[in-house]
Amino acid sequence: MQIRHSTNPKDAKHYDTTRLREEYLIESLMEQDKINLVYSQIDRVITGGAMPVNERLSLAAGDALRATSFLQRRELGIINVGGDGTVDVGGTEYALGKLDCLYVSRGEADPVFSSVDSANPALFYLVSTPAHTEYPTTKYTQQDANPIHLGSLETSNKRTIYQYIHEKGVRSCQLVMGLTLLDTGSVWNTFPAHTHDRRMEVYFYFNLGEDDRVMHLMGEPHETRHLVVKNHQAVLSPSWSIHSGAGTRNYGFIWAMAGENQAFDDMDAIDLNDFK
Repeated sequence: MQIRHSTNPKDAKHYDTTRLREEYLIESLMEQDKINLVYSQIDRVITGGAMPVNERLSLAAGDALRATSFLQRRELGIINVGGDGTVDVGGTEYALGKLDCLYVSRGEADPVFSSVDSANPALFYLVSTPAHTEYPTTKYTQQDANPIHLGSLETSNKRTIYQYIHEKGVRSCQLVMGLTLLDTGSVWNTFPAHTHDRRMEVYFYFNLGEDDRVMHLMGEPHETRHLVVKNHQAVLSPSWSIHSGAGTRNYGFIWAMAGENQAFDDMDAIDLNDFK
């Protein structure tokens, strides 16, 4: 498990490209028969990827958590962006197809990940946050999720937001999680951008081809920076940073938040004239 510390916006505006990528970009999440994890001290969020091909992969606490099991003091959100797979939680197997979600409660046994077909493996994207109480382990499909339609083709941002783990969906202690799919012909997400000083956010990009990229915008509104992001890479967004992007084609991204509250609409909108 890689450890990353939180950063100060006064310092971040002096980072060069290499330092920006080291602090905020998670480049390697999906590797064959591995679980990769990044522990960020920004609200103590753990971001990870599990790609079981020939082996079953167990999510263990490791030394970083000083816990008897991964979920001893944590909750977990899982969204599959690959082929069909299963997640075994304490002897109960949950089948997850593409874009299915599983919320796993605090106190559950270490989840075990596997793929149905090694030629088309599951790709499990993971986000975990500290939790002080338990809510039921729950599976949600894309059809179960709450859809919100936004944007238009005229502004190149026609998209659908699917809310999975949120106040009126799958209940959790503090984790909020879902995904956004851009329509063909649309490339912009979340612009004009916003911040939410009460929560951090993580973006995970998917449905991109080998030669596609997303220019992810971050930083303070008056000190914007960008990261060039590939398929299956993630970006950590501190509460003071905007989080937006434009791609070489339409794509999808999973968003996950943690912090002071779970109110999806708790955003601080930024006037276009203030962007620099």
